[in-house]
Amino acid sequence: MKALLSLTGVKKEFPMDGIYVKALRGVDLEIKERELVAIIGPSGSGKSTLMNVIGLLDRPTHGQYLFESQKTSLFSDNKLANIRNKKIGFIFQTFNLLPRLTAINNVKLPLMYTDTNEKQRKQRALEKLNQVGLGDRVNHRPNQLSGGQQQRVAIARALINNPKLILADEPTGNLDSKSGKEIITMLKDLNKKGHTIIMVTHNIDIAKVCQRIIKIIDGQIISDK
Repeated sequence: MKALLSLTGVKKEFPMDGIYVKALRGVDLEIKERELVAIIGPSGSGKSTLMNVIGLLDRPTHGQYLFESQKTSLFSDNKLANIRNKKIGFIFQTFNLLPRLTAINNVKLPLMYTDTNEKQRKQRALEKLNQVGLGDRVNHRPNQLSGGQQQRVAIARALINNPKLILADEPTGNLDSKSGKEIITMLKDLNKKGHTIIMVTHNIDIAKVCQRIIKIIDGQIISDK
């Protein structure tokens, strides 16, 4: 399979109190299409920074990042936002749902920046909520849903534009063990359907369900197996 993305010599530094903190220290990484990858490491290791760079939320300070063989350093901010919206789905530990919106309206949000009309947006959101088993909760707000159900809404939102890449940052971190297992099973099924999935986790048991485990410490990849 061809590479979906590759990083070469990627460094990321942040200014803090007059000095530069080196969050990533020369990362070389290639992720192929349809891979299911776990990134593990202790707090402060740089794994979330790496996820933000991969997700085009942060630009590298040094090095090269290719997404679908294109140099992301040449992309305008508008093009980066367009790729994030259409080709990358994000799943967060804290769900990041808007509390005043119903499940279906939360899922529809990424479509607001496309050329779809309201009828199409509603239909696609319903399809994705049915896909994650929440067809009977479309009009519920986040505070009317369990943690597991909220994460399913977040997954439906991540899927709404049929992204090539799904980035899951501690997707089970705020869930009980039963709900967590259900979410991991769902992510595995999505991977089998063709989505490339990169998951950040502290949980080695969750990481073991992936085809590949990348360990990062002090901003450097120390193992990839």
